[in-house]
Amino acid sequence: MGYEFILFMAVVGGSLSFAAWLTVKWRARDQLPHPAAWGIADSRLNVASTGVLMGGVIYTAYTFLAAPGLAYAQGGFAFFTLVYTVLLIPVSFVVLPRLYQEYAARSALTSADYVRHRYGSHVLGLVVALTGIVATMPYLALQIVGLADILSVLGVDFHDGSGFLVMAVLLTLCGIVTFHDGLRSISVLAMAKTFLLAAVTISLVGLVAVRAGAPGQVFSEAGDRLADRSLSLAVSPSMRPAYMTLAFGSALAQLMYPQIYLSAFAARSKDTLRSAILLLPAWTALLGLFVSFGVAALAVGVHVPATNTDLVIPRLIDALAPGWLQALLLGGLAVALLVPMSAICVGISLLVVRNVYCEYFNPSATPKHEVRVARFSSIVVIAGAFSFALALAPQDAINLHLLGGIWILQLFPAVALSLFTTWFHPYALLAGWAIGIGSGTGMSVWHGFHTIVDLGFGAHRIPVYVAVGAFAFNLTAAVLLTPICNRWWPRRGTDAEQAGPPRRRGSRFAIRVH
Repeated sequence: MGYEFILFMAVVGGSLSFAAWLTVKWRARDQLPHPAAWGIADSRLNVASTGVLMGGVIYTAYTFLAAPGLAYAQGGFAFFTLVYTVLLIPVSFVVLPRLYQEYAARSALTSADYVRHRYGSHVLGLVVALTGIVATMPYLALQIVGLADILSVLGVDFHDGSGFLVMAVLLTLCGIVTFHDGLRSISVLAMAKTFLLAAVTISLVGLVAVRAGAPGQVFSEAGDRLADRSLSLAVSPSMRPAYMTLAFGSALAQLMYPQIYLSAFAARSKDTLRSAILLLPAWTALLGLFVSFGVAALAVGVHVPATNTDLVIPRLIDALAPGWLQALLLGGLAVALLVPMSAICVGISLLVVRNVYCEYFNPSATPKHEVRVARFSSIVVIAGAFSFALALAPQDAINLHLLGGIWILQLFPAVALSLFTTWFHPYALLAGWAIGIGSGTGMSVWHGFHTIVDLGFGAHRIPVYVAVGAFAFNLTAAVLLTPICNRWWPRRGTDAEQAGPPRRRGSRFAIRVH
């Protein structure tokens, strides 16, 4: 597949080079380096650019690989991804504009910045930062695993010498684009992702229609194949609680990832952000088609190993498309993977720099120095995730991502609920966080890293998403302990009462919080 591989590299490398060139043309040459410019594009994106960026970061290409794989393996249960993304839209519409307003008022760039100011607690801010870093790293590794799956269809093995070199080159190109201009470069790359992903979808629709026939025929044939495995395209009544809690918990957890709120803060204004959120249903429709492609893979008889069903879309392309078209379609998916990968690197780097390095090691760091350290951190993060994905089996990476989803959801009370009330005591939130992390991790490991566990008393047990069960324990503990903590450790005030007014240092949106 030599010429197909050359085409693949041309698509990916050309898209990255275009993003770098366009960003250089866009950048103001007289602008001094600042975390707000590197981390949130100085809050200058319009509605279309913000919508494309948010969609490219929320709807990761790994999602476009994993959701069809789940449909191939488990049938109708995979459509929870559509319910989750539909629920995400109203939740985002309520939470993200409020976050935008509060973060701007506090000149903050990360969730830990905001929480530290909101509650006047350095410890709670550090916990939020470290949880965000640790929970997001497996998410980044999964994007690399997805890229390795795409390369495998082209005959490139991630674990041999040539595959290692190819992956290293692709990640180096990604790191170079992100290094100089951060989220601004990613927003340009997200435009390329949108067009390429639309082209991939249209091509697959045509290929499936030619090979498998009308949608009714495709679903009928897939239903018969699932029935042979005692599965169905419908969700059984006994699994409906698991279906709904998985969708609900995934929607809440998604908003806590750093790359999500950074893409929201890149909007020009709160109204711009609201309008951009209204564009997300188009991405949900696109995801719905990809889930249906997993059903189509069943209908046309695509075979993938049971241990790695994320190969369904690449194998479907391999089965239906000629060689030259395979490379173009897989190249489009690879570019789509690089967008969330780059945004995750920016999000993790800002947490490391602002809430660990500058907070505890170099409080007098200038904005220019913060950007320098953030750029270096982004390279280290990419290298770490690459090593992580290389050392672990795909299933191990998935298991750690499951734990990451449990951990990130436990930040919701401290970050999202604090937008509407300061009733919670910071010590109670810390205790709730610890209980949620401990119980969620324990339940997941005890049940063999299963997403769904049975909770209840005696014979009255229902299957629920493990992260939602842990979140319930977290919130209950925070509610019960707040009155006790208020009695024993009265608060001297919260928010700006303790922190004082922020000092501006040249950016119209964000500065480092002292």
